[in-house]
Amino acid sequence: MGEHFFSAPADSGEILVMVLAGGEGRRMGPLTMERAKPAVPFGGRYRIVDVVLSNFVNSGLRRIKILTQYKSASLEEHVARAWRLTPMLDGFIETIPAQQRTGKSWFKGSADAVFQCLHVITDDEPRVVFIFGGDHVYKMDMRQMLAFHMARKADVSVAAVPVPRLDARAFGALEVDPTGRILAFHEKVAEPPPMPGRPDMALASMGNYIFATPMLADRLTEDAARDDSLHDFGRDILPMMVARGDRVYAYDFETNQIPGEASRSHYWRDIGTIDAYFAAQLDMVSVEPPFNLYNRRWPIRTGVTHDPPAKFVFRDEDGARTGVATDSIVSAGCIISGGSIHRSVLGNRCRVNSFSEIEECVLLENVTIGRHARIRRAIIDKDIEIPPGTEIGYDLEQDRQRFFVSEGGVVVIPKRTKLET
Repeated sequence: MGEHFFSAPADSGEILVMVLAGGEGRRMGPLTMERAKPAVPFGGRYRIVDVVLSNFVNSGLRRIKILTQYKSASLEEHVARAWRLTPMLDGFIETIPAQQRTGKSWFKGSADAVFQCLHVITDDEPRVVFIFGGDHVYKMDMRQMLAFHMARKADVSVAAVPVPRLDARAFGALEVDPTGRILAFHEKVAEPPPMPGRPDMALASMGNYIFATPMLADRLTEDAARDDSLHDFGRDILPMMVARGDRVYAYDFETNQIPGEASRSHYWRDIGTIDAYFAAQLDMVSVEPPFNLYNRRWPIRTGVTHDPPAKFVFRDEDGARTGVATDSIVSAGCIISGGSIHRSVLGNRCRVNSFSEIEECVLLENVTIGRHARIRRAIIDKDIEIPPGTEIGYDLEQDRQRFFVSEGGVVVIPKRTKLET
């Protein structure tokens, strides 16, 4: 590879971002029955994919292709309506549905997804390609990872988060030398390799990569010809590159500094299960949330709605009819009409009627809670109407007969559920 590929790109036009958003998200159960995982609502008014797109746009990288496949209609509609960039500044955020351009098969893995869209890369002729997942929650200034990649003249840089070694058993752990060069990949092993200088910690791959374009094209083409490959970056491409002696480096996510935040933002959540998704939602209602939506220098962006402000009505404390929310996120268009909410996240246009009690719940948009309902530790999908007097989350055995209940005891009521009065 020529030395000129290692110099920093002169402008963002030499960088292409590819966001992998075609995953099925099976462990998310009822929430992904009708939508792709990156399209699942998050944080009241956002979709999960908004997080990674915000990171790139905030970093000044605005040439983005989103690779979709599984039940992608909701995701594609959201991106088309919410993420319009002006072509005057040479920016775009566009979806690319699976098209079977290389054969009669859908995406076989993360690497195959990019290989099937290799024409996009050759047409755009970037010098550097970011390949990031579209379904994790974190903040990252991508410019800092790019500077790391260029300084080490890397063929590929892998974003990695330090985790306790015991926890790293559940991830792909990276073995690195003191310079950050990856020596080996260890997939969910009992004894993950320690970080240099931090024997109690290990580096877990975040599944996010920066590639030098010629090396990416070569390795994808080579992998596509192998019948014994799963065509996955983490399981096939990167271990092959390490074995070949390619320059593969780990970028320590903990070194990333977000503008407007006093301490480094190390929050990263793989919200691949109902319980992980639920926990990440409730993280945001903390007094000092580890994932801060209120940093104006690093906003999480999404589409603009015309919903009115949230409204809280009735103050009859003696009659227990007070519209109140504590330690909660309440989105635009919501009406808290004499009900009480605690440690909950409400999407747009929810209504909570009198004498109802909502505790540790996630309500997606346009949910109506009837009078005298009592609900705790539940996720209620959009457009659901909860009848008056309903109790959910207080008797899990009974709830399991009607709804999905996660291992952690979170009740999920999916879209189109009709509850009897």
